[in-house]
Amino acid sequence: MKRLTWEQRLIIALICASVVIYAVKFLVFGDNGESNTLSYIFNSLGFLPINILIVTLIINRLLAMRAKREQQEKMKMVVGLFFSEMGGRLLRLIVASDPDAAEIRSILTVRKTWTKDEFINAQKQLASCKFIASPSAEDLAGMHELLEKHHEFLLRLIENPVLMDQNSISKLLQDLFHLGEELSSRSDITTLPATDIAHLGGDVNRVYRQLTLVWLGHMEYLAANYPYLLSLSIRKSPFTTHCDVVVRE
Repeated sequence: MKRLTWEQRLIIALICASVVIYAVKFLVFGDNGESNTLSYIFNSLGFLPINILIVTLIINRLLAMRAKREQQEKMKMVVGLFFSEMGGRLLRLIVASDPDAAEIRSILTVRKTWTKDEFINAQKQLASCKFIASPSAEDLAGMHELLEKHHEFLLRLIENPVLMDQNSISKLLQDLFHLGEELSSRSDITTLPATDIAHLGGDVNRVYRQLTLVWLGHMEYLAANYPYLLSLSIRKSPFTTHCDVVVRE
């Protein structure tokens, strides 16, 4: 049998308390309609648990839901800033080093007319994709330069409690910092042996998968709330072979 939550137990307790108080009032004073000080006190006491139920549980729950929506809105804005600052460029570098990027590009050809179902379908297709970027030493050097340049920006993101409440974002930032640390630990990336480049490629692919999923989620959010921002993001998409923000049609 499923156990009751603390909220359900509190609701039952408050309702029972109210019933008991009114039952005692009925037994003591009857139901003759007379009103006196004691009757008024019992009426007030009987309604007190109901008042607690309304204020504590219902109103507080509504306020909590509103605060959560505002928090999620702020989180989405910060994610958009992340892609504008460096996430989009990093993803473009990784996609360029993926020999089988054509499949992912075909899945993520987002259009302004996409519906929620089309975004869900894209997420399902991505789940079966193999993220197998094979970055060269030059690719890794470019990623290292980008991560180093935006190190302080990433630190500010990880200090943001709104972002860290989201598992996908916190996992992405963790993978980004690990990749940055791995790259920073090499004195000269361009002279690394093939074995070490393959090892770093594994770190890149962890970032690749997480970054792609977060990017798609961000596109879905823009499609539902900010179509004009979606238009620019599509033109700047890291999954296009040629980035061209100029509107031509």
